[in-house]
Amino acid sequence: MRLVLLTTLLFATVVHAQQPAAPKPKAFIDTAQTDDDFAIQGEYVGDIDGRTYGVQIWAQGGGKFEAVSHLGGLPGAGWDGDRATITRVSGTRAEGEKSAAFATADGTIKAEVNGASILVNNADGVKLMELNRINRESPTLGARPPENAVMLFDGKGVNRFPKSRVDEKWGALMEGITSEDTFGDCSLHMEFLLPYMPDARGQGRGNSGLYLQGRYEVQMLDSFALEGKDNECGGLYKIAAPKVNMCLPPLTWQTYDVELTTAKYNADGKKTANARITVKHNGVVIHENQELPGATTSAPNQEANTPGPIHLQNHGNPVRYRNIWVVKK
Repeated sequence: MRLVLLTTLLFATVVHAQQPAAPKPKAFIDTAQTDDDFAIQGEYVGDIDGRTYGVQIWAQGGGKFEAVSHLGGLPGAGWDGDRATITRVSGTRAEGEKSAAFATADGTIKAEVNGASILVNNADGVKLMELNRINRESPTLGARPPENAVMLFDGKGVNRFPKSRVDEKWGALMEGITSEDTFGDCSLHMEFLLPYMPDARGQGRGNSGLYLQGRYEVQMLDSFALEGKDNECGGLYKIAAPKVNMCLPPLTWQTYDVELTTAKYNADGKKTANARITVKHNGVVIHENQELPGATTSAPNQEANTPGPIHLQNHGNPVRYRNIWVVKK
């Protein structure tokens, strides 16, 4: 009996060990090489009975989608901020089709999305409203540095990130880099592009991070149309969620504009005040004078009374960065 049991366990162990690893979700970094779902994913706005609605549709892979509706307009552009009014409806795109179909659980409202508009009907097929696609752009995209700024990367010859790699298609830096310059109190502007990864979920979906002083992370993640948690785009990991989820669809250039006030120490090296941070994501304030009790999770540098570099994290996903500059205070 013991021999049979041992053989069974050994066989099970061998079979388990031989199971192939799950394939890594594909990451698209070129809009010309995406799938058929990419054209449907995006933001749409329309009106009914004097009320505006903003709808974000995100691709979940294999022709599956979720449509997220906001009363008043899109996040940062009219949405009333009431999370209780947000609705989420699933949809599918049949193989070979160019549009996706959505329906509420009770079937009373149906919608067809073709990538240019959303046509919403009732159960009898009567048109209720139409929403048109919009492509938002951050108001600080392409912001020029003031004369007293330290330009870290301009795509035109200035690159103060040693051992960095440049994506020639975008003229942008690739993930996993640290600046040679260090900073204390400062203002920072940067632009970033997240990959399209419809089959990925959670922290595996376009993950990176902006670490100020190599200590304090502002998360980067494709969290378009998600809840906006502290581990999603714009979040301060395990410290604070963004006030509003301003993440735009993947393969859209986005911006962070950050004000950092560093931690303060007395003559004995004892910390007397925590660091504080204000963050604008795509021009909208998502953190205002938020206290940072210490270095965030996975920070390459521990908190200390010294300047620190700008670090852009490599979390295994292709994220791109450009127009990075800092003003020392």
